Amino acid sequence: MKYISTRGNSPAQTFSEILLGGLAPDGGLYLPESYPQFTATDLAAMRAMNYRELAFTILSRFADDIPVADLRDIVNRTYTADVYRHTREGQNADDITPTVKLEDNLFLLSLSNGPTLAFKDMAMQLLGNLFEYVLAKTGREINILGATSGDTGSAAEYAMRGKKGIKVFMLSPHQKMSRFQTAQMFSLQDLNIFNIAVKGVFDDAQDIVKAVSNDHAFKAQHKIGAVNSINWGRIAAQVVYYFKGYFAVTRSNDEQVSFTVPSGNFGNVCAGHIARMMGLPVSKLVVATNENDVLDEFFRTGVYRPRGSAQTYHTSSPSMDISKASNFERFVFDLVGRDSAKMRELWGKVDHGGAFDLNEGGYFAKVADYGFVSGASNHTYRMQTIRETHARYGVTIDTHTADGLKVALEHREADVPMVVLETALPAKFEDAIQEALGHAPERPADLAGLEALPQRYEVMEANDAAIKQFVAART
Repeated sequence: MKYISTRGNSPAQTFSEILLGGLAPDGGLYLPESYPQFTATDLAAMRAMNYRELAFTILSRFADDIPVADLRDIVNRTYTADVYRHTREGQNADDITPTVKLEDNLFLLSLSNGPTLAFKDMAMQLLGNLFEYVLAKTGREINILGATSGDTGSAAEYAMRGKKGIKVFMLSPHQKMSRFQTAQMFSLQDLNIFNIAVKGVFDDAQDIVKAVSNDHAFKAQHKIGAVNSINWGRIAAQVVYYFKGYFAVTRSNDEQVSFTVPSGNFGNVCAGHIARMMGLPVSKLVVATNENDVLDEFFRTGVYRPRGSAQTYHTSSPSMDISKASNFERFVFDLVGRDSAKMRELWGKVDHGGAFDLNEGGYFAKVADYGFVSGASNHTYRMQTIRETHARYGVTIDTHTADGLKVALEHREADVPMVVLETALPAKFEDAIQEALGHAPERPADLAGLEALPQRYEVMEANDAAIKQFVAART
């Protein structure tokens, strides 16, 4: 399996060769030259598999340069009930991603049972073990530079803490995460973890990461790698739980399922797109946004118009406060027929602060062929959805999952199961749950008193030169 850049000007490479990096040298994102295909026979065999077996079956198609025994060991060490232990009452932790039935043909897919209570743990724990494996094989070290709107950072830090040969430099928007999210990251005292609170919004932090990634000399000198969702390893890992969710809510492979995905950077729903391209019987992929509705605008109009920092809203579902969806490029690459010249034209506009309209050339008309639809939520709707879900089903959901459920209900089809991907456990957003329900959400016992722990971080301007200097002084 070889991987190519969406921009078309970087050599094809293997899984292990692209694993430690983020952007391709030409500024594009990596995708397989062609997607592996699962036949009806394959799906029938996969239906009986547990999560580890399913993960190995799918990942072995993507990472075929890693010896089978080694990959199986990595997968088996990653997906255990000990790691994904924060399950709801009555759920089996060994399922890894158990489903919650709300009513007939309406489900939540529990993705937030990992150490940081967010779906990012599903891929990040695997990535930590893969990184350690590849670094040990090659005798190399890596300095991870990432940006987070709340959940990616803590998931990366908990996956990489104490790992040999790895340092993590994580940028986050200063004072724009929940208290729980902030404490999860900043309370870590591991010497290989560095938290940088950037004065600005998430998009400012993400732009710095991209700027550093595009400085090829600095990247090479300081061995910079990436764990944001631009990293292909994370997308590959996320594909697995779409298959697991599909098998959990269907009885035969003749049925179709729709998935609704709370979306900011488009990485999570991009994995759903790839699962569908691999043969999973998906009816619709529903993109749910908050007030930062750039993606909803595209799927309604065909116009992709990223916002500037001043136009990015700070909301009560802060992990989706993103106005430039970095993974969107991967889907558009497929949408325009994998035309790299067209991609360079489109992202040339985006990289200069512009927009593009895919009605031109007839590309937008093809979106329906990929099953995508969308919708948006806001604070009023998410508070209402949290209250109604608690009253009707006895289930407490977080603010991002509420955005997803609100939009999912607008796109249900008769006799097609709708699966809403859970983003985080409600404990991560205590203030919002208190506002919606009048009481604090239940918190896992091992995370009691998290906000009272000493915190270790640096506050810095949104300046890529200053960030480079900070990283260089510590690598």
